[in-house]
Amino acid sequence: MPSSGKKVASTATAEPPSKKRKLDATEQKYYAVRAGFKPGVYTTWAICQQQITGFKGAQFKSFLNYEDASAFAAGRDPPSASSESKPPRFYGVAVGRKPGVYTDWSAAQEAIVGWKGPKFKKFDTRAEAEAFVRSYSASGRGPTSTAASETEQDGVDSVEEPPHKRARATSKPTNTRTDVVVIYTDGSSLGNGRLGATAGVGVYFGPGDPRNISERLKGETQTNQRAELTAILRALETVDLTQDVEIRTDSKYAIQCVTEWYLNWERNGWMTRAGPVKNQDLVQLVRDKLDEREANGGRTQFIWVKGHDTDQGNIAADRLAVEGAQK
Repeated sequence: MPSSGKKVASTATAEPPSKKRKLDATEQKYYAVRAGFKPGVYTTWAICQQQITGFKGAQFKSFLNYEDASAFAAGRDPPSASSESKPPRFYGVAVGRKPGVYTDWSAAQEAIVGWKGPKFKKFDTRAEAEAFVRSYSASGRGPTSTAASETEQDGVDSVEEPPHKRARATSKPTNTRTDVVVIYTDGSSLGNGRLGATAGVGVYFGPGDPRNISERLKGETQTNQRAELTAILRALETVDLTQDVEIRTDSKYAIQCVTEWYLNWERNGWMTRAGPVKNQDLVQLVRDKLDEREANGGRTQFIWVKGHDTDQGNIAADRLAVEGAQK
């Protein structure tokens, strides 16, 4: 496993990952599916869409933090939800099952879910929403730019795509794969936190899959958290850069480290009030691999699963991790 966080630029036109992460610092979204083929929290709209398209009565919403998304997916009110009345929002559906202006997102969802190529946006005023709908009906088609299409798909929370994100969309290699490889990861530390602890890494693709991994965690620090992060890194190192993957793990810590917390850590020079960020090296290595995959067209999403429960994939990954810790 590499020991440095050196950035890898896959194409001449791709932006350096470090610069890209700073630009995206305020844009990370979490797509929560409460009712769909596979409820859960997703980190890309494209793969989230696969869980709701064609599902009758699908319920989904995007959030800016993992806690709120996780609560919504579980059927609870998001922790940050305010009891105070909120200003009205108007959802303009220009192309869908029933075009028009809606004030309730659930009603707007019914007009777009399952409809091929829906066009919709959220507005602060009814007049803006009506003008958006009229612009489509008058021209017979909508905006032709890729950025406009992406914005409308997750327009529950945004009306305009930032300029730098539009530029990246044109240079990113096209990924036409529709299959998603599901990978379970887990880490185990026998005697975690005590002298003499031993940790192992488990990566599970499926029964008898030659890509399955069970190995001892490298390094002097043998903690469960390092094992969890290493398992994710090993999984990403095993698949092709262009392959769409879904990583399922019972570690909320690992998910938040590489999808949310790292943004503030980078801005603060990888320091917290208590001192240096723990496991910085592994977080950076995972982020480097995620950036490399994105530059090559591979989508990566993370799904939290309840550990030591009834999910056979999680149980198998845990068994591989324990076996690794015993090596």
